[in-house]
Amino acid sequence: MAKATSISVNKLSAAVQEAVKAAAAKHPKVKVEATALALGHLIWGFPVPEQFNTLTIRESQAFAADVAAGVSKSMGSALGSRLEGAVFSHAGHLTIGFPVPPEVLFEH
Repeated sequence: MAKATSISVNKLSAAVQEAVKAAAAKHPKVKVEATALALGHLIWGFPVPEQFNTLTIRESQAFAADVAAGVSKSMGSALGSRLEGAVFSHAGHLTIGFPVPPEVLFEH
């Protein structure tokens, strides 16, 4: 079992914002800023604006992959395994981010 580590939500949030800026520069169709970090049970990431409705799933996934790669680079081994991008849609809301690393799942 992996050794437990602590991560700073502020550092994670800053890493996400930095990664989003870098990914947005690489994907000119995407005009987005990560203003809030959503920490759910399935995905950590940021809610995206309605503008993402004009992107294909492939374009959204490519953007998510670039964001996850940027967060991995910034956070190093603090999050355990290398992160992969994810797109999560539920109840009309879209979140771009990465699946919660298994190393940080909570148990009862």
